[in-house]
Amino acid sequence: MTANAQNGFAIIKKQWQNHQQTAPLQLLVLNLMPTKLTTELQFLSRFNHLSSDVTLTFLYPATHHFKGTPLGIIRKTYLNFDQIKDRHFDGLIITGAPVEQLPFKQVDYWPELCRIIAWANHHVHETLFECWAAQAGLFVDFNISKRTLSNKLFGIFTATSIDPSSRLSLNLGAGGLIKMPQSRHSASILDRHHLPGDLKIIVDSVEAGPMLLRSHRRHHTYITGHPEYSCDTLAKEYYRDQKKRRTIQVPLHYFKNEATDQINYSWPAASHSIYQNWLNTLTN
Repeated sequence: MTANAQNGFAIIKKQWQNHQQTAPLQLLVLNLMPTKLTTELQFLSRFNHLSSDVTLTFLYPATHHFKGTPLGIIRKTYLNFDQIKDRHFDGLIITGAPVEQLPFKQVDYWPELCRIIAWANHHVHETLFECWAAQAGLFVDFNISKRTLSNKLFGIFTATSIDPSSRLSLNLGAGGLIKMPQSRHSASILDRHHLPGDLKIIVDSVEAGPMLLRSHRRHHTYITGHPEYSCDTLAKEYYRDQKKRRTIQVPLHYFKNEATDQINYSWPAASHSIYQNWLNTLTN
């Protein structure tokens, strides 16, 4: 099936081709990543390989002070919350953001983000939080704080346990089958044995911690990594930080051979299954 973009840089720059669709699922994507175009293409590419037609509408936080792309261009390319607040969507995706070292309430668009999450409870069937957004969602929903990691969690990590009873685990399996990119400086503070409310860990990892969590009552799914990442995303982050002389370790379990830039692109199958399972929750 196909993924279309309702708006965004990929369409304006003619880097994505829309196709005829039949009753597509409507997904709203709050894109908090600084690499707007890259993130659009990553999500479009992942959803383009699934069994349902989807249309992605891209949203930006109007209260954010942008340092890269001029605000005027963002306004012409993306929608803001006031423009969609009276609409309903099948799903909402909130991306990661490079703010995980800030306290939540110091993020300039924090009140707007909280407003969008509350709005989604009545205008969206399911919400998917990724990376920093997953930490933010867990804080909003369950008052779960986060902690700064001594070293950045950076690389491709493998699941070691999975809840087979969850619909989100269909066609997934631990023991090396679930791999997920991680790139973050913080982690939610979770007690696996005393999770609050109806929160459940669906996919867990000894190295990376919980990868996928779910609150059925809230219709919220939390993914601590980046299943959308393309093959070279971590390499670009790694070489960017090296060039800026930042402290950065080689991404774990990622390069086949760093000297020749050979990458072990090991996570697409798991990513497709995760997103397909999430899409299935939108229609049932």
